[in-house]
Amino acid sequence: MIQKCFSVVLLLTFYLAGFSQDKFASAYDPHALFSPLFYPNGETITRAASGEPNVGYWQNRADYKISASLNEVAHQVSGTVTITYKNNSPHDLPFLWLQLDQNLFNNKSRGQARMPVDSRSRYGDAKSGFNGGDNISNVQINDASANYTITDTRMQIRLAKPVKAGGESIKIKMDFSFTIPEYGADRCGILKTKNGDIFAVAQWYPRMCVFDEVQGWNTLPYLGPSEFYLEYGDFDFNITVPASHIVVASGELQNASEVLTPTQNQRYESAKKSDKTVIIRSEKEVTDPAARPKGTTLTWHYKITNARDVSWASSKAFIWDAAKMNLPSGKTSLAMSVYPAESNGDKAWGRATEYTKKSIENYSKRWYEFPYPAASNVASNVGGMEYPGIVFCGSRATQEGLFGVTDHEFGHTWFPMIVGSNERKYGWMDEGFNTFINSLAHEDFNNGEYKEEPKNMQQMAQYLFNPNSEAILNTPDAMKEANIGTALYFKPGYGLELLRNEILGPERFDYAFRLYIQRWAFKHPTPWDFFRTMDNTAGEDLSWFWKGWFLENYKLDQAIESVKYEKDSEANGAIVTIANLDQMAMPVTLAYETVSGKKDVIRLPVEVWNNTHTWKVKLPTTEKLVSVVLDPNKILPDMDATNNTWKSN
Repeated sequence: MIQKCFSVVLLLTFYLAGFSQDKFASAYDPHALFSPLFYPNGETITRAASGEPNVGYWQNRADYKISASLNEVAHQVSGTVTITYKNNSPHDLPFLWLQLDQNLFNNKSRGQARMPVDSRSRYGDAKSGFNGGDNISNVQINDASANYTITDTRMQIRLAKPVKAGGESIKIKMDFSFTIPEYGADRCGILKTKNGDIFAVAQWYPRMCVFDEVQGWNTLPYLGPSEFYLEYGDFDFNITVPASHIVVASGELQNASEVLTPTQNQRYESAKKSDKTVIIRSEKEVTDPAARPKGTTLTWHYKITNARDVSWASSKAFIWDAAKMNLPSGKTSLAMSVYPAESNGDKAWGRATEYTKKSIENYSKRWYEFPYPAASNVASNVGGMEYPGIVFCGSRATQEGLFGVTDHEFGHTWFPMIVGSNERKYGWMDEGFNTFINSLAHEDFNNGEYKEEPKNMQQMAQYLFNPNSEAILNTPDAMKEANIGTALYFKPGYGLELLRNEILGPERFDYAFRLYIQRWAFKHPTPWDFFRTMDNTAGEDLSWFWKGWFLENYKLDQAIESVKYEKDSEANGAIVTIANLDQMAMPVTLAYETVSGKKDVIRLPVEVWNNTHTWKVKLPTTEKLVSVVLDPNKILPDMDATNNTWKSN
C-alpha cells in the first residue's frame, strides 16, 4: 500500500512539473555544486583532516653558505655554494635534485623554446642575442667528486651512498657563475642610471628542490611564468663588489663598520631607533668618492635564518634611507630603501621606506609577525618581485603606484615566504592570497590615503568570465599569459573578499585565516590544507565555494523571476521568486522599497540553492512596492545584471 501511494505521488509530481512556467531558462545543477564528494582523500599521517600538519608531518632542510662576487663590467656573478642538506623524511635518498634557474636564460632552454614569437624580450633579452645560463664546476659531495647530470633548469646528483632517512645530513659544494640578463623574466635584471647600473640579482645560486610526501621530488622545470618551491634553512653569505657600491640583501648586515664610512654607519645605527626615515647615503654623496671607504672591493656579509631563499642588489648609484619598524611582540626590524637619483622625491621613492614600514607593521598586526631583521625595497627595472627580506620594484613608480607595488611585494612575505606553498603549481596560493590582504591594506594605510573605490563587480563579471577565461586551479605555466593576472591575482583575491564579507563575515574569516598562517608558517601546505583549515575553523562546509570558484570556472547569474502580492493584495505582503540561472551559487541579498519610502534588505544563505534553481521569498510589508533589487551594492560577479531589478509599473 505504501509503495502504491508513493507511485501516485511521484506521478503527480512529474505531472505538475510539466506545467512549470519559469520565466528564465536555467543551466544550474545543484548536485554538481553541492556534491558531498569534494575532498579527494581523507586524513594521512602527515596531513590531518582538519587542515593542520599531522603528528607525522616532516620536512627536509637546506642550509647555505655562499661566497660570491660581482663583475660590474662583464655583468657576471661567480661564487661557491656549500649546502648542508638534511633528510628528515622516512625514505633513503639515492639521488638529489637541485634547481639551476639561471639556465632559463640559455637560448636553448625549454622556457625560451616556449616563448611566443611576438613576446617581449623579457626572458634574458633573447631578441638581442643574449645567451646566459649557469656554469657549474667542481661539484663535490662530502668533499669527494660528485656524479651529476644537468637537464635544462634541473641538476641531479647521483650518490654513491643514499642519504639515510630520519635525519642524516650531506654536504654539497660547487662553483657557479653566470651572466646577469638585462631583463631576467621580470625577476632580476640591470637598470642603467646616470650614476651607474643597478644590479638586481636573484635565482643566483644552485638551490635544492623540495622533496615532500605529496609528490616526492618536485622537479618541474623553470619556464618563467611559474615561480618557486623551496626548502627552509639558514643562509650565511658574502658578496664582494666594487668599493663604490652599496649592497642590500636578504637578512641582516653583519659587518657594517667594514663596508660603511663612520658617518654612514652612525646614520645606519640611528635609523634602527628612528620612526622617521633617516638618510644613510644622500643623493649628493652618490657622486662623492669620499662618501665610500677606500679600496678596490669590499665584501658585504649577510645572514638570515629560517628562510627559503636569499637575494641582493648592488650599485654605486644608490641613495639609501631607513627607519625602524615596530612589531607586535615589542621587537623591532629595519625598513630600508635604495634608489637612484632619478627616482628621488617626495612623490616618488622618497616615501618608499615609509610605505615599507607601514605595510609590514600592518600585516604583522593583522596576520603574523614579520620574521626578518630587515626589509629592503630596491628601485630597479623589475616591475615587482619578492624575496625574503628584499623586494625589487619599478624605479619609475610614484605615489599610489609605488605604495601599491611596495605593499604587494612585501605582502609576499606572508605568502609564500612564511607560508611556503608550491608556487610552481599553485600560483594563486601566493599571488591571490597576497592580492586579498593588499585590499585591506589600502584601507589601513595612512587613514585611507590610497583607499580604493568599490568596484562594480556586476560589470567586472564579463571580464572575469570572458570566453577565454580559465579556472584558478591551473599551473601558471599552463595558463594563457593573458589570463595570469585574472586567474592568479584578481579572481582568487576577490574570492577571498567574498568569503570574508559575504559568506563568513570578517570575525570568523580572520580567525580562520590567521590560524592557517600559524599552522603552516615555514611549512608546505597544499590547496586542500587551506580548504580544510577554513572549513573546520569557520565551522562551514565550503566545498561548494572551493569547487565553483577555484577548481572550476563556474559563472553566476541570479535573477528576479516575478514579484506578486499574496492573494493579489499588498496588505498580505509580496512573494518574490528568485532564480539561479548558471552553475555558481552565492548567498542572496535582496533589497526592496515601498511607496512610502521604506527600505529594507533581506539576506538568504547559499543553502536556498541546495536543491532547486528557484526560490520564493516573502517580503514583510503591507504596502505597494516601488522596486526589488538583487545584490544592490553590486558586490557579486553577476553575468547579467539586467534581470536583477524589478520595478512597479
